Amino acid sequence: MTTTSSGESIQPFRVAIPDSDLDDLRNRLDRTRWPDELPNVGWDYGVPRAYLRELVHYWRHEYDWRAAESRLNQWPQFMTTIDGATLHFAHIRSPEPDATPLIITHGWPGSLVEFEQIAGPLTDPRAHGADPADAFHLVLPSIPGFGFSGPTGERGWEYQRVAAAFAELMRRLGYDRYGAQGGDWGSAVSRELGRIAADRVIGVHLNMIPGAGASAEPTEEELAALSPEEQQRTWASWQRMQAWSREKQGYADIQSTRPQTLAYALTDSPVGQLAWIVEKFKEWTDSADRPEDAVDRDHLLTNVMLYWLTGTAGSSGRLYYERAHAAYAGKPPEPSAAPTAFASFPQENFIVLRHIAERTNHIVRWTEFDRGGHFAAMEEPELLVGDIRAFFRSLRHVSSEANAAGSAG
Repeated sequence: MTTTSSGESIQPFRVAIPDSDLDDLRNRLDRTRWPDELPNVGWDYGVPRAYLRELVHYWRHEYDWRAAESRLNQWPQFMTTIDGATLHFAHIRSPEPDATPLIITHGWPGSLVEFEQIAGPLTDPRAHGADPADAFHLVLPSIPGFGFSGPTGERGWEYQRVAAAFAELMRRLGYDRYGAQGGDWGSAVSRELGRIAADRVIGVHLNMIPGAGASAEPTEEELAALSPEEQQRTWASWQRMQAWSREKQGYADIQSTRPQTLAYALTDSPVGQLAWIVEKFKEWTDSADRPEDAVDRDHLLTNVMLYWLTGTAGSSGRLYYERAHAAYAGKPPEPSAAPTAFASFPQENFIVLRHIAERTNHIVRWTEFDRGGHFAAMEEPELLVGDIRAFFRSLRHVSSEANAAGSAG
């Protein structure tokens, strides 16, 4: 156990799921009650039964949780209590002593499992054929209510409160200056962290920017001020937003209004929990026929297991409810002065518009990729790692130039 100067404790943690929990899962999978299905409808009505039966068979008979558990336990993991909530996190120190501290936050329906492929290259670039100057000390927290940080025991855990808790976590770990990265809910948390801890956060790297899409049909006046490329992107953003509202918004509406009712089904049925998550990995990734076109099947199932084994379907969904009912709901985001980079992956849910993002964010880097989707760390780990490295490298160079100018003066 580590005790900080203020008396807060940080305790080592290892994932160790009892055999009885795995036996219970297998028993439930064997007793699945399958619904009917219309013929030849594909994914139009949701997850196809034939596909899900195949995936469940693999989960029951071939997937190896103990191997996944062993991989997770290669990361040093810890527990602490902040603002009344249990907080689980991995803390992976780089072998490079001058590495930049970086906190990376997942979203829903993700987990810190998302970062399995990027942790090594980020913490030890020398071992991966890259410049050791681009090394990071990684802090990978589970959002309160998710995985081993759940369930939460009181109301009010929306993303601003999460960001405040993560700022406290970084203080407890002794990091005076650090970067932040995130997508999905992690983008909201990371952006807010840069705003409330501007004296500590050196830069924020995002692969999604909240509230920076086309929320209304673009007007002629708005379009006239844009380049032809940005005009085209604005129309595409509006069209994707319209399609989202028609076809893909349902899950968020339910979790924003009745997460408890949903939780009974997902907590009782592993196949229900699997379907609720796997649908998003099909719709939100750069995939063709099935999620595995973009994300490794075992990796996907390990992510689902963190929801199932911890019983956090309900408490993770409550994040949507708390955001929808917060005092700031429906208001534009507060401006952030933190140097911000955006990595755009084409199959992300929302097309972010630079002219809108720049209204409330200090954008200093903007990169557009030709492949990848919502789960960038799982789909295109090399692209994401490269962009994170390049962004924080540029911040180091700016800092070095400023220091040199100051010394010369």
